[in-house]
Amino acid sequence: MSEFSGQRITVAGLGVSGVSAARALAGLGALVTVVDGGDGPRQRARAAELAAEGIETRPGDGDTLPKATDLVVTSPGWRPDSPLFAAAAAAGTEVVGDVEIAWRLRGPDAAPWLAVTGTNGKTTTVRMLAAILGAAGLRTAAVGNIGTPIVDVVRADPAYDVLAVELSSYQLHWAPSVRAHSAAVLNLAPDHIDWHGSMEAYAADKGRIYEGNAVACVYNAADPATEALVRAADVTEGCRAVAFTLGTPDISQLGVVDGILVDRAFLDDRRERAQELATTDDIDAASSQPAAPHNIANALAAASLARAYGVPPRAVRDGLRAFRPDPHRIEHVADVDGVAWVDDSKATNTHAAEASLAAYPSVVWIAGGLAKGAAFDDLAAGAAGRLRGVVLIGADRRLIADALARHAPDVPVVDLDRTDTGAMAAAVHEAARLARPGDTVLMAPACASMDMFANYNERGDAFAAAVRTLAAGRGGHEE
Repeated sequence: MSEFSGQRITVAGLGVSGVSAARALAGLGALVTVVDGGDGPRQRARAAELAAEGIETRPGDGDTLPKATDLVVTSPGWRPDSPLFAAAAAAGTEVVGDVEIAWRLRGPDAAPWLAVTGTNGKTTTVRMLAAILGAAGLRTAAVGNIGTPIVDVVRADPAYDVLAVELSSYQLHWAPSVRAHSAAVLNLAPDHIDWHGSMEAYAADKGRIYEGNAVACVYNAADPATEALVRAADVTEGCRAVAFTLGTPDISQLGVVDGILVDRAFLDDRRERAQELATTDDIDAASSQPAAPHNIANALAAASLARAYGVPPRAVRDGLRAFRPDPHRIEHVADVDGVAWVDDSKATNTHAAEASLAAYPSVVWIAGGLAKGAAFDDLAAGAAGRLRGVVLIGADRRLIADALARHAPDVPVVDLDRTDTGAMAAAVHEAARLARPGDTVLMAPACASMDMFANYNERGDAFAAAVRTLAAGRGGHEE
């Protein structure tokens, strides 16, 4: 930890992870300056807190590299082509992320990392993994792209036994030294291309999670791109490739047989037998809805990492039973006049929306927002057969409307031509008009939310509030 003492370190970002990194590094004797392009009330409040602790801050100045900077620590989301990083490159100054700092702060007896990335399902899988590890009696935490800043967790006293770590492509881009005990890439589909520059660069950053893995590289048997990342990785000798599948598993795979999650990877006689771990009913046990296929896949990935760490089968079952999904992830809001209303505001890209739509046979789909450079033809073509109707809102709704016109021309589409926050209530009204008993009205926008809302949580809250107003007026049943 002494490597940071006396260093002049610039931290990019006055968000939660930036503030955490700044405090940790200052506590280790570094001379820290925090910069941020924003100068609003939130940035000023955090700047004042840090200034009171003796840490220099520069809100409103995110482009200028302070003189004599030895190291730049970036928060997730700062683009690689930011002027600050161009200045660092010109000065020969290393740029890393808060995850890299957390890795360098680990002590000799630090908790191993079980790491998860992928285009979709990361948070759910990591929370499932943490629940399984906890059911095994291990002191653990879900960290990284969720929960408590990872810089704080790696310095906790008492130390954790093992960490369930969610890593975004942004975080992996800036974390060259991280070496996980075992890691999983859940899936790969175009996302954040505007940040990475190309699908190839995005996939390469995702693949970094496998570098140096010690025990298992877990991949999705249904997604050849994830297996390709395993094959390309430079791992520790003896590390195994382990797949998960929604079908019957082969050797070195976890899969499903007659509604039972089984393991043919982490037992000695895996050629002759399989170990029962849980049932599909154990997944989302708190919900009255059957487990969606992608959540079964998430559970298998979590179980694979837990089993790689040596967790017994009973803990997998108990952990999945104890798991509770986060809000806005295929969350059943209400039943109104025989129609189910489901909030999947977390479906911020086409891959997530595709998985969500596949879980229901007849759907009125609410979609739209910021496309982030995505195309919607494959999504529209794949969903056409299950769409009762579509309601579109948001800045890039025309991209979805055009794809539907090409691939689902007979599906009724309501284009609200609105980006104000009140548009959600109007969307719910239009969806109710289109829906029939037995349908599901699904808000799975396939787009980011920032054109209309602060984040996907606020968008989901707006949807749920509008649905509950509808239910109250019609005597529907709320969850």
